[in-house]
Amino acid sequence: MNNQNPSVAIIGSGMSGLCMAIKLKRAGFNEFAIYEKADSLGGTWRENTYPGLSCDVPSHYYSYSFELNPGWTHRFSTGSEIRQYFEDVADKYELRQRIQFNSEVSECRWANDHWEIDFTDGSSRQADIVVSATGVLHRPSYPNIDGIDNFAGACFHSARWDHRVELKGKRIGPVGAGPPSVRMVPALVSGIPRVSIFQRAQPWPAPTPDKEYSNSFRATLRWIPGLNRLVYHMLRRFFEYLAANAVIKPGWQRKRIADSCRDNLATVRDPELRAKLTPDYEPMCKRLIMSEGFYEAVQSPNCELVTENIERVEPGGLRTTDGTLHELDVLVLATGFDPLAFMRPMTMVGENGLTLEKTWSEAVTAYRSIALPGFPNFFMLIGPNGPVGNFSLISIAETQADYIVKCLRLLESGKLQKISPRPEVCAQLEEERIKALSTSVWSTGCNSWYLDSRGIPSLWPFTPKRFRQDLAEPEISELS
Repeated sequence: MNNQNPSVAIIGSGMSGLCMAIKLKRAGFNEFAIYEKADSLGGTWRENTYPGLSCDVPSHYYSYSFELNPGWTHRFSTGSEIRQYFEDVADKYELRQRIQFNSEVSECRWANDHWEIDFTDGSSRQADIVVSATGVLHRPSYPNIDGIDNFAGACFHSARWDHRVELKGKRIGPVGAGPPSVRMVPALVSGIPRVSIFQRAQPWPAPTPDKEYSNSFRATLRWIPGLNRLVYHMLRRFFEYLAANAVIKPGWQRKRIADSCRDNLATVRDPELRAKLTPDYEPMCKRLIMSEGFYEAVQSPNCELVTENIERVEPGGLRTTDGTLHELDVLVLATGFDPLAFMRPMTMVGENGLTLEKTWSEAVTAYRSIALPGFPNFFMLIGPNGPVGNFSLISIAETQADYIVKCLRLLESGKLQKISPRPEVCAQLEEERIKALSTSVWSTGCNSWYLDSRGIPSLWPFTPKRFRQDLAEPEISELS
């Protein structure tokens, strides 16, 4: 291993992968490459292109702190605009020449003090450091519904939207109660004869009126960069003080958001429909969905909310357990992702043949969300147990990337020959994390994708400020 100029393999060219590359470049570590399984960059904003796609974090906060964008057109920008932002950032920092597209990693093995990286095309590379930037939600989850292959119309996952399918004049059935379903419904009801929403568990959409920014406002932010920075920091402070505190402990912040969600639900005029839309859990127990128009859309004459369980798929539509056949032309599986996949199906083999599957056989955990014992010089961005509540993941990725750069400095200085967390430290931190989760809203009783196989939320139960403090400097005593 070359500790003075270590080679770094970044897996993934989405938001966090680009962030890591830029941080390395600015720190003077230029021996890095980005391996991307697809033929273009963008991560989740490349994969998801469904109608109504937008971010649930305001655009001016969902930005790199070192590359603020004064040109956002809306408070909550569309997926295509966000993807273009990352495309522009990659061009500005000359990252495209560092990305090897169509390069899907199949296995990483620690051998002879470096990583051997194998790809699905049979090629291989070596690297001193591996950084997984594969994201949290990238592996679609498909429902196990009897007869789904018999459907005569178009059927696809929301994260694999088939734009060849003409929607006009079609009867469409989104299945699921997560953000994709809630966001696409307002975009679909206009001009569509029938939208049948199949939801077993109801979401809590938060009222978040979108706003189109005027040309003069955007021009002002360009002319006065300090004002643009002020907007970013104000939004960050707001989200961290309100949303972050609301989810980790009871208090006025939690009550304020919960009341807002309930007031939003009260806008549904029909008592029967309102009762069907009422969740049986506390707001924020599942990820809070930002949606301006869901309740208005679901009250449209051409929109139907189906809460009965699906019995089977038939060629003409979905039959529910009450015997009703809901006739459809297009079936959209808005059924989310495997939240605990992380870099899988990629295989990881660390020291002494230790596999990722063995390490995560009981629970998917990580040292401060970023590293694993027994896997030297391996780091994760947006890894297990990190802060993935309703605030900017870009801010989290920046904190983690800065920490990784500091770890590389330890290798460069010779203070450590390789870096991995001590198992006993990981066990202690996990006990502390689980104990703190008891006061979180995620533990109030709901079946969310946050829960791991033990029924424990795989989340950070402290403030974002503490997360930055914990990752401000590597604790050498916790590493080996």
